[in-house]
Amino acid sequence: SDRDFYARVPRRGARSPAWVPSHPIRGMLGAMAIDKASLRDALADALASELDTLMAAQQLTTEGVTHADAKQEGSKDTRAIEASYLARGQAARVASLSRDLAGVRAMPLREFSESDRVALSALVTVLNEEQQRLLFIAPAGGGARLELAGQSVDVVTPKSPLGRILVGAEVGDIVTWDAKDQDFDILELA
Repeated sequence: SDRDFYARVPRRGARSPAWVPSHPIRGMLGAMAIDKASLRDALADALASELDTLMAAQQLTTEGVTHADAKQEGSKDTRAIEASYLARGQAARVASLSRDLAGVRAMPLREFSESDRVALSALVTVLNEEQQRLLFIAPAGGGARLELAGQSVDVVTPKSPLGRILVGAEVGDIVTWDAKDQDFDILELA
């Protein structure tokens, strides 16, 4: 059974034994055509949409700072000060998201072979607790879920805890995410 198979696989950052490529569970990439440019564009569109929403909110907050209703009515009234702090924070987030969007749009796409190491723009199939996941390594947009040929693709950044353990790993490696006490078997790389 699959459970017996995985009981023999060493965990905790070990390298999979030679018999793992004959894995009983087929990877998600298989014969699927991978269009990373479309995937990158979908991520950029999601970030651009978030940026538009954030910019509109920041504009409303900025207008609220100077609105007549925000005028201080007493020595303890801090509405205008609080609104200005919020506007400043939103402006910083707009700047950060703008940089992230530019980074995603400029991300070079490369094709990976099974012998390469996970790096930026990699599409990685991992097995975690008998569930396969398809991950796209991108400079920003971590946590976003995109669709590729009917498959859900989770975006992971190299700076995230999961990204840090995946980047540099190879097909056949088993990496451990200590914070969640989870192991990920790297099945495929494209």
